[in-house]
Amino acid sequence: MNKLNHVAFIMDGNGRWGQRKNRGRNFGHLNGVKTVKKIVETSVKLKIPVVTFYVFSTENWRRPKAEINFLFNLITSYFKKELKNIITNDIKINIIGKFEKLPVKIKTSLKKAIKLTKKNKKIIVNLAVNYGSKDEIVNASQKIRNKITTKTLEQNLYTHGLPDPDILVRTGGHKRLSNFMLWQLAYTEIYFLNKLWPDFKSSDLSKIVRDFKKLKRNFGSV
Repeated sequence: MNKLNHVAFIMDGNGRWGQRKNRGRNFGHLNGVKTVKKIVETSVKLKIPVVTFYVFSTENWRRPKAEINFLFNLITSYFKKELKNIITNDIKINIIGKFEKLPVKIKTSLKKAIKLTKKNKKIIVNLAVNYGSKDEIVNASQKIRNKITTKTLEQNLYTHGLPDPDILVRTGGHKRLSNFMLWQLAYTEIYFLNKLWPDFKSSDLSKIVRDFKKLKRNFGSV
């Protein structure tokens, strides 16, 4: 049975879900946050040590400014409301991405969450915010300069010290990685689902985990 250390999620389909409900894209983002909370709770029950959510990519700055502001305000208000519960439930919050490039309000909120949960141990929740994998690899390479090896590069990625994802789940029907953890996903089992993110259920994750544990993983051998 395969050991499961890390599950990553590309949460595609929030905007389309809201539009299909005739409530707008922001309504979809609002319900997408509810799904994140539910999946974190399920991950704790399944004893998954690390989960990563692709929240906001470096390419997402191309979206309408009003939608970007709504997303950032949604994240800020969520932590204002839920931070006490996050601490109580022993959840550690970690951010990967160009953190310093974020607006002051959301940056302050995320820094507070990181600081107050840094000693928590039940589960690590990575939020990929202002994240782009190509930028991550370039950034790591620039730090190393003339001593680039697999080991030194990995030590300078945003995810250093964390296991690579065993599973990537992408909802929304698209079959692409969208500049997400390109280095870390080299041997990851990838599950593309047609469901939009707000429709992703705890039972979907449980099924994927059961399937993963039965797989024969060769990692280049036979």
